[in-house]
Amino acid sequence: QVRLVESGGGFMQAGESLSLFCVGTGVSGAIFRINTMAWYRQAPGKQRNLVATITADGNTNYADSAKGRFTISRDNAKNTVYLQMDNLKPEDTAVYYCHLPTFDYWGQGTQVTVSS
Repeated sequence: QVRLVESGGGFMQAGESLSLFCVGTGVSGAIFRINTMAWYRQAPGKQRNLVATITADGNTNYADSAKGRFTISRDNAKNTVYLQMDNLKPEDTAVYYCHLPTFDYWGQGTQVTVSS
């Protein structure tokens, strides 16, 4: 069974940095490394929105809200995708989800709360 497991969320102060991790289990490395991976987030009462994507060959794309502050990366040897978030803002408060679009797999999410 394929699972995406996020971790790294927490309670932060504005301006701080935080790294999120997403590990794919039950999926072969061959499958993981050839697929685009994505991070989404969902704030309370709002829809889930795309934050960043990374293709198999490392090309990245970011939502405007994440540009210049967030960095998505991956380590295919570890079936892991990362989201480095710098200069956090209160509006970054949300549950962050890892997504494998090809198979529409989602993780359970990790909460990030940013206080001003």
